[in-house]
Amino acid sequence: MAPRSVSIFGATGSVGQSTLDLIGRDPERYDVFALTAGRDVEKLAAAAIQHRARLAVVADENCYADLKAALAGTGIEAAAGAAALVDATDLGADWTMASIVGCAGLAPTLAAIRQGRTVALANKEALVSAGSVMMSAVSNSGATLLPVDSEHNAIFQCLASGGIEAVSRITLTASGGPFRTFSREEMARVKPAQALKHPNWSMGRKISIDSATMMNKGLELIEAWHLFPVGLERLSILVHPQSVIHSMVEYRDRSTIAQLGCPDMRVPIASALAWPERMETPCQPLDLVSIGRLDFEAPDEVRFPALRLAREAILAGGSAPAVLNAANEVAVEAFLDGRIGFLDIGRIVEDVLARIDMAPVASIDDVWAIDMSARQLAERLTAELIN
Repeated sequence: MAPRSVSIFGATGSVGQSTLDLIGRDPERYDVFALTAGRDVEKLAAAAIQHRARLAVVADENCYADLKAALAGTGIEAAAGAAALVDATDLGADWTMASIVGCAGLAPTLAAIRQGRTVALANKEALVSAGSVMMSAVSNSGATLLPVDSEHNAIFQCLASGGIEAVSRITLTASGGPFRTFSREEMARVKPAQALKHPNWSMGRKISIDSATMMNKGLELIEAWHLFPVGLERLSILVHPQSVIHSMVEYRDRSTIAQLGCPDMRVPIASALAWPERMETPCQPLDLVSIGRLDFEAPDEVRFPALRLAREAILAGGSAPAVLNAANEVAVEAFLDGRIGFLDIGRIVEDVLARIDMAPVASIDDVWAIDMSARQLAERLTAELIN
């Protein structure tokens, strides 16, 4: 079998590193075309050399000279800048991992989709902000879009048991994050270091905060609405602290199919990397005897308003999900910088949604325009809170 050509956008992040770990265990099966990073030249260059990539791209143009120097004599091409990220998709990899965090990943993800090949989607913000544009591009190009988020990948696997027309309900599970049992008063006092300590998963900074506020699950709800068109009323969220059941699909005959596994992102990544086959992974086997029990509870949308805001954004349609995402990115960054409190994240997002004028989204330019407006308003509201 000929090697599968792969590109990884966001190669130095947690998902990118997990993907490289799997590829590195069977290097003869994969031909690495392009690896990209935001600013981490050292890690990017090391990965490109180790996996014999053809191209390495750093988003920050100020890092180009360092990247070029790090790759000198290797034969690996170096490039930098937003345009270079998009151009990297022209290499035409069979399989592309889209794992750049935030709206920064929108343009390269869309460009990869337009190549008409297979795109493994780990960048939920791109689908949240430009879902209609992206799904239209998938349809027009004939690309295969494979979800990598553990919940959506679980749903994808469960749907192998029956067609989507037979689905009665899709349930996304949520760990509840580190503050699942905290009162609002306790959450008001938490610091970034606490919020970054997820009880089950090892993730990047931004997604860890999103998990703590449960905005991550709100964004995943919007993702699921695009990926699995069963209607919002058939999408539900269930808190499951052990993170063993990753999602469930109930069919109209009342059979419920669940996907279980250890909380290791290499499991859903492997599912997408090997699809439609299966591959060996180094992940721990599931030991239900050791786990002992599986608990479930309804989400609390008073303590975690992000879930309500995400559902309202779906119902509002148009640019509302893009506004939600942009405002959240600004607020999360402000919290990580110590400029606002934990509960201020939700307040800023809700305030931006209430104040900004919504508009239809027909193109990526529409997304950029509304994203910029929402960010500017969120920054202004953040400054007002500080002052």
